[in-house]
Amino acid sequence: MHFSIPETEVRSDENGSTYVAYNIHVNGVLHCRVRYSQLLGLHEQIKKEYGNNVVPAFPPKKIFTLTPAEVEQRREQLEKYMQAVRQDPILGSSDMFNSFLRKAQQETQQIPTEEVQLEIYLSNGQVKVNILTSDQTEDVLEAVASKLDLPDELVGYFSLFLVQERGDGGCTYVRKLQEFELPYVSITSLHSPDYRIVLRKSYWDTAYDSDVMDDRVGLNLLYSQTVSDIERGWILVNKEQHRQLKSLQEKGSKKEFIRLAQTLKYYGYIKFDPCITDFPEKGCHVIVSAGNNELNFHIKLPNDQMKEGSFKVTRMRCWRVTSSQVPVTNGTANPSSSSKCDVKLELAFEYLMSKDRLQWVTITSQQAIMMSICLQSMVDELMVKKSGGSLKKMQKKRLNGSFQRSDSQQAVKSPPLLDSPDASREQVVKISTKLSSVSLRGLSSSNSTGDIRGNDFHGNYAFEGIGDDDL
Repeated sequence: MHFSIPETEVRSDENGSTYVAYNIHVNGVLHCRVRYSQLLGLHEQIKKEYGNNVVPAFPPKKIFTLTPAEVEQRREQLEKYMQAVRQDPILGSSDMFNSFLRKAQQETQQIPTEEVQLEIYLSNGQVKVNILTSDQTEDVLEAVASKLDLPDELVGYFSLFLVQERGDGGCTYVRKLQEFELPYVSITSLHSPDYRIVLRKSYWDTAYDSDVMDDRVGLNLLYSQTVSDIERGWILVNKEQHRQLKSLQEKGSKKEFIRLAQTLKYYGYIKFDPCITDFPEKGCHVIVSAGNNELNFHIKLPNDQMKEGSFKVTRMRCWRVTSSQVPVTNGTANPSSSSKCDVKLELAFEYLMSKDRLQWVTITSQQAIMMSICLQSMVDELMVKKSGGSLKKMQKKRLNGSFQRSDSQQAVKSPPLLDSPDASREQVVKISTKLSSVSLRGLSSSNSTGDIRGNDFHGNYAFEGIGDDDL
């Protein structure tokens, strides 16, 4: 996730003494406030556990009271420290680091540990689970599974997502809940009824649907999700397909319904809110969808022409998420007249357009981190599938937090595709020579009633060394 410390605050403790609080933000939202001494304590614990050679540099203590310039310098140093710890594959996934963040989140929001009911939304309703306010994401997911009678072996096929309901009846997937946060505290701290925690399948390969459909509860969850995705327009259905689906629905043929849906365009995709891209030219409006190991673009060009194209994750050399503070001017001519800032997020990936030609493509979207999480989970599945592993083991590994991360300015890198030692390298090069560019084709205005196929670009699966799920 994207960690930053964009600001500090002067606060008072219970004794009336003032201190500087460093506000740690995750994905542009306040996660917790901590003192320098708390971070120093974490640093000492990490050093004791993992040794000096592993731990990044920590800003030194000061004897005298810090000047405003020194506070700003320390803020920058602590931000770099947190990002360095988070991106480290060992430190960033350690329970020591994650439990520190969970405790700090709970203390910042001043929510005591107590039993509560938490509402979790499904595609066709909701359930209430009894949890502790201090329960982490994995605990809540297991509580939901127990409430639904979902077998233990299928728990890893699903995840909890933070979703924002929109006024038009649609929804925005904000992020997947992570191991360093407390779901009850996360949702409560937003102070808005528009946000919900939603249970949704967390895999991409439709072959895993068979595992889920073998169980009654799993089948019902997958079926209701599929119906919901069709109703909200995430899955494209023409008139004849709609008639067939309705017939199967009336018969109660849930498995057959899902199998037919699997053949439809955008089955299993997550659709993001309209945003901006610089491909094929700057300032283009685009709707991005993630699924089938690709990012699909529906682009509106400056001349109002509509185009569609797909970028395969197997042809992405690396990607990164960056954030910046954008002043909110409140209609004034001078941006500096306002003390408020919005966070601007961008996802950029380096794509193999043709043989020996890589090009950066940038998406400006408040869902940039969610897009990146989707890309990384696709990579994880491909790696597991290639190694002969199972989804169950991969999901357990992810829940334990044992995957890599990096900071907001760090690219998520893999070996260049053309330099891969993989045995299929020559075949990949031959395929690449046939691709002179990402060829976008026009969209028909009647695309909702016909079959639409995106451009299909194939790379290889040389993902050794790829970093974290978003940064």
